[in-house]
Amino acid sequence: MRNVQHLAKEIVAREGGYVNDPDDPGGATKYGVTIHTMRRLGLDLTGDGTITPQDVKKLSRAQAEEIFVKRYFEAPKIGLLPEALHATVFDMYVNAGSNAVRILQRLLRDMGLDVSVDGAIGPQTAKAAHAAHDAAPSHLVDAYGIARRNYYYRIADRRAASRKYARRKDGGKGGWITRAEEFISPRFHLTEAEHRARTASWG
Repeated sequence: MRNVQHLAKEIVAREGGYVNDPDDPGGATKYGVTIHTMRRLGLDLTGDGTITPQDVKKLSRAQAEEIFVKRYFEAPKIGLLPEALHATVFDMYVNAGSNAVRILQRLLRDMGLDVSVDGAIGPQTAKAAHAAHDAAPSHLVDAYGIARRNYYYRIADRRAASRKYARRKDGGKGGWITRAEEFISPRFHLTEAEHRARTASWG
């Protein structure tokens, strides 16, 4: 199993370089680290007393990896979960914050386990996740990945400006969907026809 530092490097590679998409609520972003995160952490990389897109542009890969390990893996206690879930929940936490945990908690509740949906990993969530993994070790990661994919589709259902992240201009799978499916066994990937049917109502 890859260690957390290696997982962080994979996330940085997956996120890519600097972007400042007006349709993205995250604002200026580099390697997946948003300007909002940098402001919370006080990362004034230009030293001018304010944190602007110029500071985001100066962020290094190593700094992004350190932020991810400390703030998006260690702080939310992802390490308490079964090791098989580390990569996908970590990746989703970078992308969606505590919603990554809520997705898991709802899945665990659907499996009949007693867990609160509060977005925090504590003893209750950790115990339920290990019980679910013990009961279905070959299915839990896929089930979580499918729940991730559904989460992205639902965002795009509600917010037209976000649809370009779930569906390409040619109608194929957008970055959100292909990202979720990186963590899903190929047999559970949607076909192009299924994806197009799922997004047909978007016009």
